[in-house]
Parts: sequence; structure tokens; C-alpha cells
Amino acid sequence: MEHRLIGAVETALGWRGAEGLGRDFVRGRLNDPEVVSRLLTPNRMLDVVMRRSLNRPQFRVFREGEEVHPAVYFTDSVSPRGQSIPMVNMHSLGRLLRDGATVILDQANVFDPTMEVTCRALQWWSQERVQVNAYLTTNEASGFPLHWDDHDVLIVQLAGEKEWEVRGTSRPVPMYRDTDPNNTPSEEIVWSGVMETGDVMHIPRGYWHQATRNGHGSGKSLHVTFGITKRTGASWLAWLGDWCRESEVFRHDLDRWHGNGIASLTDAATRLINERSPADFLAAYEQTMPLPRHVPFLEIFGQLDAVVCTTHFAPQIRENGQTADVLASGRRLTFAAKALPALRLLLSGVPVRLDQAVPTVGAEVLEIAKVLVEEELCASLTPELFSGYTGLVTNATS
Repeated sequence: MEHRLIGAVETALGWRGAEGLGRDFVRGRLNDPEVVSRLLTPNRMLDVVMRRSLNRPQFRVFREGEEVHPAVYFTDSVSPRGQSIPMVNMHSLGRLLRDGATVILDQANVFDPTMEVTCRALQWWSQERVQVNAYLTTNEASGFPLHWDDHDVLIVQLAGEKEWEVRGTSRPVPMYRDTDPNNTPSEEIVWSGVMETGDVMHIPRGYWHQATRNGHGSGKSLHVTFGITKRTGASWLAWLGDWCRESEVFRHDLDRWHGNGIASLTDAATRLINERSPADFLAAYEQTMPLPRHVPFLEIFGQLDAVVCTTHFAPQIRENGQTADVLASGRRLTFAAKALPALRLLLSGVPVRLDQAVPTVGAEVLEIAKVLVEEELCASLTPELFSGYTGLVTNATS
């Protein structure tokens, strides 16, 4: 799946593919200004907030460096029958923003189709899990104090400007679950300056950073942070821990008194490590990801006329002479080899209008699309979902 943001980020950061993730701090400027406003605007973010029942920590507000109590900007919307639903009070939120505040929407990809499609494209590109948080700051509000993240981030400035300070690590590649709390910031300032609309930067895991609009007067800043959680050696060992249960020697109680069986355990552990490599773990992780959320296709609502592949990672297509296997999300589907052109199109990650696909790959695309939708590797392309691709991902059959 080719996404305009990915191409622009690679050009701005001097990358070729996702190999640069997690290596060094780097920043640049996007050469595609249209993609900036297309991703998200302040008003669209506030519209998302207004139309949903959100709760902390998915939605938070900070003022003068301190979190504002939700009671200040949440209220219960009560129906005529007395049903109560917590909603953001947009009048109260407006007052906070006029005075200067930072509004944070975590996992915006859950609520907004454009953010959903962008995160999916970044996942296919990086082969890692991705989520996006949106940060809207007004006037001279400050952001979080100096801190580090336990994942790599790509930050895109979408509107206005914000001042940043980025420092090096004080502990190499720290983790969320770790033996060291890593509470002492590094003294090494890697970069400090202002991010303006269209700027992008990559902050590796463990780099200390903070952002603020203090001293910038009236104005705004909107940036999104794509959090990319890469798997580690510890992840691989945890995966091996699940596999060890297949072997009886690991299921026996440990003998705390005589130490019997230690040699057998050590030998079995060595065999397990040799049998299941980090490469096996990486491949298995992608293939066993659960199916994503999407609107179910029901024929009573109308015929299937357009689809898109919505798996977390790009499906694998394996040719086997007269047949072809599709592997994704823990599923293996087998098709006749003649289905390959249709499979490559339908599983490309870009929207496919079936009436336009028939002249290109044949009428069998209609039945294959139905199977892929039934198996939930593809989703029916609703107008709302299609809006997330428009202008960012090319229609596969246009």
C-alpha cells in the first residue's frame, strides 16, 4: 500500500524504507504540503471529540503543565428517558482552549478513518504495530515535562508551530517493563528549535524530549505522533515461554530440594532457542495478529461493490503451482492459481471498485472478493472508510 505520507517522510528524513526506525534522531520537512492538511486539522479533531463519548486517558486536557480534572470539561448528556452518556462539554473545552490549553486525543486511529488508514499503511511499511495520538495546543500552553517514550515516534506538525527540546538517552533502549526506572534525564541536547507546519521528525525510543508554546503568544499547534512499537529480544523470549509448554519437561514442577531435572531443562531450552529463531517470531507475530474492527458486510444492506484489505499487516500470497495460499491474521485460504491476478489486486491494501476490476482481472474477482470479505481479510468499502483513502492512497483500479 503506497501512502503519500510514507513517501513524503522517507524523502524528508533521507530514508529508504523503514530501516531508519529506532536508529538516530532525524528531522526534515515534507515536500507534499497537501498531505499535511489532509491528515487532520484542528477543527476536524474537535469534531471527532464532539461526536463521541470519550473517557480518560483517551481524551485529556492540560493547562499550565497540569492535567485538568475531567469534571471541568465533561458533562452527562441525558436523554428524554433519563439515560446518561458522558460527553465532552464543548463550551467548557472552548473556554480552556481560548485561555491556553493542550488537548490530547490518544489512538485517534480508532475514531477517524484517515488516521486509521494512515496507521495501517505505516504498519504495512514498518511491519510493526502503530497508533497515533493527536496534540492540539493553543496560545502559550505548555506540554508534558521532559520525558521519554518506550517506543519510536514519528512526529508530523500539521498546523501552527511548537518549540521542542530533544535530548539523548540516559539508558540505552529503555523499556516499559525494565530493571531500571530511568528517571534521570540526559544532559545531552540533540536538537532544540521550533517545529513548523509541514516539519517531521523521528525520535527513537528512550530519547528525552519536551514541547511547549510558552513565549509564543497567541496561536496554535497541532501535531500527531505516530507511536511505532518494535519487538525486542525480550519479546522473542516471552514468545518462547509460550512455546515451551508444548514440551513435557517444562511442565514439571521445579525441584527446589534436590535440583533434579536442571540439566534436562537446560538442554530443552537450548533446543527450543535453536528451533524457533527471532526470524520465526517476527513472521509468526504478523501472521497471528487478530482481525481488525470493521463494518460487517450484510447483503440485506446492498450488494458488495467495493472492497479494501484491512489486515494489520500485508497478507502473504504463496504460489504452489496449481494453487495459491493466502496467509493473514492466523488464516490460510487456498485458491486456484488462476485467482492470482485478482488476489494481488484485492490484497494490495488500496480500494478496489469491483465493476472496474472485472475488465482488468476477470469476472472471478467478484466471487473472490466475497470470500475475502466473509473471511474478514477485506472489508466492504463504506463511504466513511473510503474517505480515509481519498487523496492519500490511489484507487487500485482507477
